[in-house]
Order: sequence, then C-alpha cells, then structure tokens
Amino acid sequence: MQTNPSIFKAYDIRGIYKKDLDEKTAYDLGLAYIELRKKDLKNKKQIKKLKIVVSSDMRLSSPSLKKHLINGLLDAGADVIDIGMNATPTFYFAVAKYKYDGGIMVSASHNPKEWNGFKLTREKAIPISGNTGIEFLKEKILNSKLKKANKKGLLTKKKNVLQDQIKHDLKHVKIKKIKPFKIVADPANAVGSLFINELFKYLPVKLIKINFKLDGNFPAHEADPLKEENIKEIKKEVLKQKADLGITTDGDGDRIFFIDNKGELIDQAIIRGLLAKLFLKEKPKSKIGFDVRPGKITEDLILENKGKPVKTRVGHSLIKEQMLKENIYFSGESSGHFFLNMAIGCFEIPNIVILKLLEEFSNKQEDISEQIKKYKKYFHSGEINKEVKNKEKIFKSLEKKYKKGKINKLDGLSVVFNDFWFNVRASNTENKMRLNLEAINKKVMEERKKEIIKIIEN
Repeated sequence: MQTNPSIFKAYDIRGIYKKDLDEKTAYDLGLAYIELRKKDLKNKKQIKKLKIVVSSDMRLSSPSLKKHLINGLLDAGADVIDIGMNATPTFYFAVAKYKYDGGIMVSASHNPKEWNGFKLTREKAIPISGNTGIEFLKEKILNSKLKKANKKGLLTKKKNVLQDQIKHDLKHVKIKKIKPFKIVADPANAVGSLFINELFKYLPVKLIKINFKLDGNFPAHEADPLKEENIKEIKKEVLKQKADLGITTDGDGDRIFFIDNKGELIDQAIIRGLLAKLFLKEKPKSKIGFDVRPGKITEDLILENKGKPVKTRVGHSLIKEQMLKENIYFSGESSGHFFLNMAIGCFEIPNIVILKLLEEFSNKQEDISEQIKKYKKYFHSGEINKEVKNKEKIFKSLEKKYKKGKINKLDGLSVVFNDFWFNVRASNTENKMRLNLEAINKKVMEERKKEIIKIIEN
C-alpha cells in the first residue's frame, strides 16, 4: 500500500494501520530517520555512529511495526537499543538518561485500536515536530529517496529501564510524608499500568486496580480520558470504594487525569496550578508554562507563588521546544501533559506528578475535594468544535469584534477582558475551529459563549 501523506502531523506520525500506514512505512521511517539525524550531526560537524532507542505500546499492530522499524534503522547503519514495551514517558527517560542519540516510540497515543503511529525524538528526548523534521521525513518516505548503509547496525535489548525511571522519580518527594490513601487507578488496559504498578510498590497507599490487563483491543473503553464516557467507570469506582482519589491515563501513558473523592474530574488548570506552586518551592522565581487555552487559576497560582508565567502553544512537541528555548522549568497542557525541564532532558513526568500531588494532599486534614474547592473560581465552556468554511474570515471578524481586549496571536487568537477570556484555534487537519472560553461567573460565560459561537457559525 501507498503511505498516506496525512499521517505526518504537527507533533508525530499517526494513522489507521493497513489503511494509512503499514510495515513498509515503518521500515522506510527507520531509513529516513537516520538520514535526518546524520544531517543534524553534519550541521554540528559531529560524525559518530548513532545509537537509537526503540519502544512500543501494547497495540495489536505494534510488535510487527516495531520489528520493521528496527530493520530500517539497522539497515541505515544505526545501532538500536530495544527497551521493549513501555509508556512513552519511560521511552523519553531512556533516551535522555542513558545519553542515546534519539529514539522512536511506536504508538498512536489515545486513538482507537485501529490506529498506530510513531513519536520521534533527538538526543535528550528533544522532540521532532512538523517543522523540525517530520516534513523532511515525509518528503523522503513519500518520494522513496532512501538509502541503506554499507554496514548494518547492531541490535541490543535493554532491561530495567522502568525501574531506573522510578528510582529517579522517587527522589522528588519524601515518601514518609504521604498518607495511607485509598486510590483507584484505571489505565484503560494500556501501558500506563506499567508505571503505576511499579511506582505504587513504594507508596504507603492502597491501590485498587481496574482495567490493568494490557489489551490492544481496549475492551473496557477507549484510552482517552478527555471523553466523558471513558471516565464514567473510574468515577463510579471511586464512589463505590469510598476512595480518596482516582488516577487515569491515556493510551501511551503521557497524559494523566485525577478524580476527587466525590467522583468529580479535577480541572487540569487546578492540577497544573498546584504543581506550579510545588515546583516553585523547588526552584523559586522560575518560569512556569501553561498553554493558551483558558485556565486562569494556573496563572493566579504561579503569580501567588512568585513564579514567572509564560504562555505556550498547544501540542506536546511545541511546548517542549519552547521550554528548552526559554528555560521554562515546569509546564502543563490543558489536555493532561505535564513536563519538567530537568538536567537529563525535558519531557512528560506522570510519576513525579502523582508523587508531588500525593505529598501535597497529605499536608491537610480535609479530604481532596475540600482542598481543591477554593480553586474553583472560574467557569469554563469546555472545548467547543465547529465546522467552518473560511477560517481566516472568522479570525478577522473575532479580532474586529473584540479589539478592545488584550490580544495574543501565539496560537490562534486569544483575547482577555476583565470578566471573560477566550482562545480560538484552527484545526491543522480539518475545517474546524476550536473555542475555549472562561469567565468570572456562569452567566457571563454562557452569554459570551453564545456570542462567539454566533460569529464562528456566520
């Protein structure tokens, strides 16, 4: 089959297995990726044999795609370090901690079971995004401009990466301070179960597991906690077990979500704000990032704790690139990605997030829902997606209508007024616009939401 050009996204490569991509795509990617990395080294005047990490999630198509990807990398002359099945943050850790030259993770993140794809990094887990390499790979793969090396690389397998990661992450907290909480976890039959299992061996809490058996068919529900139907089960289980907290992860374990003891999803803006407060204790006055979608409580908590708030674009690769460029210490995305800019590298840190929050929640006598109550100050519209014909025309209409507000065009159009603020972004792949709006009360939120939707629809 012919590789579908649409699989080359802004942050990764992703499509439906056997329809958009197949084993040949994986093999060709191996060859093209090494050419990209050699080009990088040539520009830096460094000539060396590349050592590349490969890992995968538990999707049914992952073993075959990984095998062909490895063959492509080896035929391109690189040495390959196969770290087996892991969550994406463990893959990033391996690339960064052991100082390899880059890596490729076989995964389609939160997409349904028919999908698969690849996440790519350079050394120190530096992401490869659309503008920083994916377009180059696309051109090489689609035009079959690929060459094998004269000498094949060597394949080795590396074990205990997850164990090393957990040891590294445990250093961020004092475990003795964590209360004996009762916690329900639902990794949706995906690889988040691997690091949750390993981490909780060290914690003085009772872990109640649901959907922990690895299964690429996702028998319980899709591994996308942003959809309400996928967190219904954990919400019910938290209430049934009278648990203190629920934890759920997405398909490749790089996004994490929390349910309070009343069975309610904790707003990511609150989680991000609390983490900002905690990381500012570690590194006072540092820069803290948050994406352009509304979540003002994060900014409030950054300023309250004497940090420097920095707005970022949306998208894990773009955020990490900005963190490295601007020396941002911690950043959180509204979709559940949380990143830390460490000495070894800058990438998602779900284990550290769990540890930090458990330590913080242990500091007070109140239950978790009471602790976060005071942060529920603003009213959010949720993300609203609308089909449109002319994106540019709508942007111009919105900018004209709200010209008296504080305007930011970092990613789409963001406008801030005293009583409401919003962001409108255009989809890269569809004729859609995405609205996120927040306000000081429900009445203002509903009024402004209707007003902006009317402009988008017209």
